[in-house]
This record gives sequence, structure tokens and C-alpha cells, in this order.
Amino acid sequence: MTTNNYLFTSESVSEGHPDKVSDRISDMVVDTYLSMDPVSRVACETLTTTNRVVLAGEIRGPKINNEELENKVRDCIKDIGYDQEGFSWKNAKIENHLHDQSSDIAMGVDSKDNKDEGAGDQGLMFGYACDETEDLMPAPIHYSHKILRLMAEDRKKGNLKGIEPDNKSQVTMLYEKNKPVKVTSVVISTQHSKDLNQEKVKELIIPYIKKSIPSNFLEGLKTNEIYINPTGQFIIGGPDGDTGLTGRKIIVDTYGGSAPHGGGAFSGKDPTKVDRSAAYAARYLAKNIVSSGASNKCLIQIAYAIGVSKPLSIFVKLAEEDEAKVKKIMEIINKNFDLSPRGIREMLKLNNPIYQITSAYGHFGRKPTNKGEFTWEKTDKSNLFKL
Repeated sequence: MTTNNYLFTSESVSEGHPDKVSDRISDMVVDTYLSMDPVSRVACETLTTTNRVVLAGEIRGPKINNEELENKVRDCIKDIGYDQEGFSWKNAKIENHLHDQSSDIAMGVDSKDNKDEGAGDQGLMFGYACDETEDLMPAPIHYSHKILRLMAEDRKKGNLKGIEPDNKSQVTMLYEKNKPVKVTSVVISTQHSKDLNQEKVKELIIPYIKKSIPSNFLEGLKTNEIYINPTGQFIIGGPDGDTGLTGRKIIVDTYGGSAPHGGGAFSGKDPTKVDRSAAYAARYLAKNIVSSGASNKCLIQIAYAIGVSKPLSIFVKLAEEDEAKVKKIMEIINKNFDLSPRGIREMLKLNNPIYQITSAYGHFGRKPTNKGEFTWEKTDKSNLFKL
């Protein structure tokens, strides 16, 4: 039995969360190699803990001086804002254990006899879009991201003094007839200096909730439904407070739990890995379908086998049960979109160093930039789906 009225919650974490620090560094490694050779192969995992960063994974590309890569790691940490006793860009120890890619993997995914190379691994990827926000994202994750993004912007400008980089947000919304109608609770946990008491932290943070969420969604929200640092204080944070690893925030990175997830993380992977590129392509398709007005929700699944270029399956689900419309959309996709690994990279121009910016505040629901970032958020193909 299903219901059209329910509560739904999504969370976000800031760029200073230990897992996101790891994602940022891993994506920096991807960008560094792609900037030197756009056909580089990168699978980088990063561990961050008290004043230590460990890089591991497989690389096929140009030789990069270890000192140069170490300096770039420090630049990431500095930009996030960490210069604390337990984690500082100045003196964290950095270990580099990146090594050459397995020849067995290379054999399966490289081009042969002018044929398209195969997928870098088997797996299934999902894309989703809905009309709950102007960015065609689910409302709870959209507002969870926005709160932390605005906090980070002001912190870096010096307008949010005493608030440190490690933050988490959580927004719960009431849905009626499958539409979000109001916020019923907000949770913000934020690292802060020892000079701030909890009342001051609340005073600083609550305005960001009001800046981020439309006032009609906040009507009736009571003070006791806003939870700021529920444990009482949050002074020790970041990689000093909790170890971070690449790829542990896959629901934060995508749709906040509003759609299924195939299980593969994005950060640290070059775009030959379909975990990343096919998830971007699926979002691109879903967003253009919803933007066209064909449906107010769309879920796409694409599946691959390692070494095989053609998707094993493409699945489309719309808000309404309309088999004829789904069949028509499938025909449009098959006719107009090359969903091989190479086809996706060329369509979305993914062989560029565009990935560091994706590592925090979600890979979806972002604005395409003139640097070529977030091409999968364009709605330039929506006319194809006008039925």
C-alpha cells in the first residue's frame, strides 16, 4: 500500500566533512592528470585523518612529480579552510601510493581495431529529475545543500566568524499528494571555535536556514523543530575528529535518497568509469525529459558490462503509468543518444579537468559553467522529448 502524504528527509555534508575532504583531493588528482593528458586513466582513493593524507589507487597517464602532487593536496586543504592543530594544510603528512593501472583492466576498456572501448566496469547507474525545484531536484536535498553552500561562502569571505569547515545539514519535508508543502524540521551540526557558546552558534546559523528555504515552506516551523548542534558542542571536527574516505557520501552526492542508487561512487574516477559518466548521462536524460514537460518525474537506469561498449539495458520510469509514452521516449533515446562510454564522454565533454567542483554540495542540480563544468545539467535536448 502506498501513500501520497508522508515525511521525507535528506542530508548534506559540507566540503569540510572528512569524507568530502577526501573526495576533493581524489577529484583534484583526476583533474591534474586530465589537464596534462585528456585520455589519462585515474582511480584514486584518499584517506584523511589527524594530520595525515594517504593517496592510493591506479593511474595510467603522464608522470607527475610527487612534490607537485603534494602541493596540490595542500592547496585543496587550504582552500577548504583547514589550518587547525589536528589538521592543517601546512604540516599534514602526505603519503602517495598511486601506482600503474592493471594491464588486465586496460585490455578490457581500450579501443581495439577502431572499435569503441568498453565500459571500465560492470554496474548499473541511475539518473533522476523532478519538478520540485527550479533545478529539477528533490526539495529536501536541494535545500540541505544550499544551507551549507551559503555558510561556506560566507565563512571563506570572513563573514561567518567562529564557524569551522566541518558541517552537516538535514531537512525534513511534509509531502501532500506527492508534492512538498512545508518543512517540519531542520538539523544543522557545525564545527565551531571554542570561543563560541551554543546560543551564539544558533544565532549565527539560523539565518542561513531562512536564506536557503522559501518562506512558504517555513511557515509554522517552531523553534524546537530546528536542531543546531544537538550534542551540545562541536569543536573537534574534520579529519581530526573522524577519518574520511573517498566515496562514502554517495546519497549526498546524488538525490538524497529520493531515487535509487547503483552503488558506485563518483569522485576519484576518470570519465571512462561508467560509475561516474553514465550516472551523469542518466541525469542528463532525466532532466531533459522533465524539462520538456513530458512528465513531472523521471527515473533512468543504465547498465553495463566491463569491456562492452553498448549498454546492456536502459530503463525509463515516469511519474504516471503510461507505457505508450515510455516507449516513445525510449525510441527518442535510442535514436538520438550514444550511451557508449566514448559516446557519453563526447556528448558531455567529460575528458576535461572539471571535477573538483563536483566534490561537495552535490553532483546534480548545479549550474553549468563557462569552464565546461556540469554539462549534464543542461536542458538543451528537452525539445527532443516534447511529445
